[in-house]
Amino acid sequence: MPDHRLFTLDEAERALTLVRRIASDLREAYHAWQDAVTRYELEAAGATAERGESELLRGLRETVGLHAERVAGLVEEIQAVGVTLKDFEQGLVDFYALREDRLVYLCWRLGEDHITHWHEVDEGFAGRRPIDAILTRGVVP
Repeated sequence: MPDHRLFTLDEAERALTLVRRIASDLREAYHAWQDAVTRYELEAAGATAERGESELLRGLRETVGLHAERVAGLVEEIQAVGVTLKDFEQGLVDFYALREDRLVYLCWRLGEDHITHWHEVDEGFAGRRPIDAILTRGVVP
């Protein structure tokens, strides 16, 4: 079995307060980075090698870098909790858990009040299934 932090459903629910905040911040930071990249690309489209990098373009490039650093820091923060980030836009994260001695994901995304679904590790969001009694009584050794 891979070396991952394993969560019971109760542990994952308790971690949601922190995960929800980080995922929300991450989505906002990701959007800010995307906007900065778009502004930079629009300005860079008119640049020429002969003129060199304008002060505006240099500032936009630095802004892109700052937003990228913020996103990277938040990704590290969410990973430090033991959560796997799946999608920036949806704030989709997975928690490793055991279901009958098999590694699975407890699946959650921004906007959901609780963790209500799980899926196999090799399946994505489309393979989500409702939490059942096997997971509600799960205990991690």
